[in-house]
Amino acid sequence: MKFIVSSTYLLKQLQVLGGVINNSNTLPILDNFLFELENSKLTVSASDLETTMSSVIDVESDSNGSIALPARLLLDTLKTFPEQPLTFVVEDNNTVEISSNHGKYALAYAEGNEFPKAVELEDPSTTMVSGEILATAISKTIFAAGNDDLRPVMSGVFFQFSTDGLTFVATDAHKLVKYTREDVKANQVAEFIMPKKPLNLLKGILATSDDDVKIEYNDSNAKFTFENSELVCRLIDGKYPNYEAVIPKENPNKLSIDRTQFLNSVKRVSIFSNKTTHQIRLKIAGAELNISAEDIDYSNKAEERLTCDYQGDDMQIGFNSRFLTEMLTNLNADEVQLEMSLPNRAGILTPVDGLDEGEQITMLVMPVMLNS
Repeated sequence: MKFIVSSTYLLKQLQVLGGVINNSNTLPILDNFLFELENSKLTVSASDLETTMSSVIDVESDSNGSIALPARLLLDTLKTFPEQPLTFVVEDNNTVEISSNHGKYALAYAEGNEFPKAVELEDPSTTMVSGEILATAISKTIFAAGNDDLRPVMSGVFFQFSTDGLTFVATDAHKLVKYTREDVKANQVAEFIMPKKPLNLLKGILATSDDDVKIEYNDSNAKFTFENSELVCRLIDGKYPNYEAVIPKENPNKLSIDRTQFLNSVKRVSIFSNKTTHQIRLKIAGAELNISAEDIDYSNKAEERLTCDYQGDDMQIGFNSRFLTEMLTNLNADEVQLEMSLPNRAGILTPVDGLDEGEQITMLVMPVMLNS
């Protein structure tokens, strides 16, 4: 088995796949990349048993075979090469010899058939989504997913496909994000919960891609196919909470404000807030928004006044500044609207502008009790 490949091209592909590999694997074979050669097509795969990703790379070769090469060693070596062709030759003594312009490097390999096979999806449903839309949907929601191992269903992003559109939801019980696209439709109704790790991998790759992504899914697994790559992952098992029930419908108090100004103000004031609660207070009266925070233990406090457009009763409401900052950072509108009903009910943050046709985004943030 022998092939020739560009060093930078190979490195670029392997760095993406390397994101799948865990730092500590139960099976030693999972510390490797699987190389499967079929003439001029080299398929490289990486897996952690839950998620398997593979890419097809063009190489110069007329041989076949499959071997598993140590991922860390290979990546560390490739990072040091300037652009040049590298020749990989599998030797009889269970090593692979890599030849560059300047030298030769030998590394031990494992048999390719020891590597776990990716799951084949039986009888999947299929939906096509543009890579850009999927990347946006992931990055707009994934930050709101939880990290609680006791509630695994909340540690992923909920995909809801229907003939009316696609909806992506993430929540950790303190904040919730619902992202909807009415300009993309599925042929049939389907719901599944995607884990964070494969979504982060997809987000990174698809951000630069204009290709369509084919999403296939059944009850237990999902498969994403695009350009020359595919990713198969196990879905999170369980029923997603009824998020629609949490979103308050009647919100008479509406505040519109410049997003950047609001975000910078919250960031500054929150530096003076209590380090465990991160609580900031919004006091709205007329066209004035007063943002304040206080850390009584250290006698630190801050207060800022902003002008805003407000319809509703005068009110005071407390929020965790970290959640508010995350949400405002993840919107790319110039102006945002915060809708509220009572100081103990969730506030709803939506962008006023900057959305594509058929795109909707709703962010919900739970208030914190103000100590008066």
